[in-house]
Amino acid sequence: MWIFLAFLAVPLIEIGLFIQVGGLIGLWPTLGIVLLTAIVGTSLVRREGARALNDLRSSLNELSDPSRPLAHGAMILVAGVLLLTPGFFTDTVGILLLIPGIRDWVMKAAASRVKVQRFEMGGAYRTTTQYDPRREPPNRPRDPEILDAEEVEEMTHRDDPNGKPPGGPSGWTRH
Repeated sequence: MWIFLAFLAVPLIEIGLFIQVGGLIGLWPTLGIVLLTAIVGTSLVRREGARALNDLRSSLNELSDPSRPLAHGAMILVAGVLLLTPGFFTDTVGILLLIPGIRDWVMKAAASRVKVQRFEMGGAYRTTTQYDPRREPPNRPRDPEILDAEEVEEMTHRDDPNGKPPGGPSGWTRH
C-alpha cells in the first residue's frame, strides 16, 4: 500500500513543483536547474560511492561487520537514481541521501524495524561437487571433531621385500 502511495504521490509532487518553479523563474531556468542537479549529483554519487566502496573493502579486510558500508552503498545507489530522475523533490531526497549523517540516521531508523537472526564472519565451510540426498544436508553445520577421509593404500618399491616396483610399468610412460 505504501509503495502504491509513493508511486502516486511523487509524480504529483514533482508536477506541482515544476509548475510552481517554472511559473516563478520561467521554463529555461527551471530546466537548467534540473540539468545542473543531475550533473552535480552524478559527481557527488561517484565520490561518495568510491568512499563507500573503500569502507566496504576495509571492513571485509578487517573481518568486521560490513552492514554499514553495504547500507551506505545501497543508499548512494538510490541517491544516484533519484538525482538522475528529473524533478525537484527527487533531487532533494537524492542530495540528502548523499550526506553521511543522513544515511546513518536512515540506517538506524531502518535497523529499528529489521531483526537480524544470525550473523557470522569467517568460519569453516564445506564444498561438494555434487549433492547426494543420502548424505547430510549441505547447509547443516559440521562437527569440527569429525574428519572425512578415505584410506588409500599405496605401495612403493621400498615396501616390496625384493625392492622392485609393484605391477610393472605405471602406464604413464612407454618402454
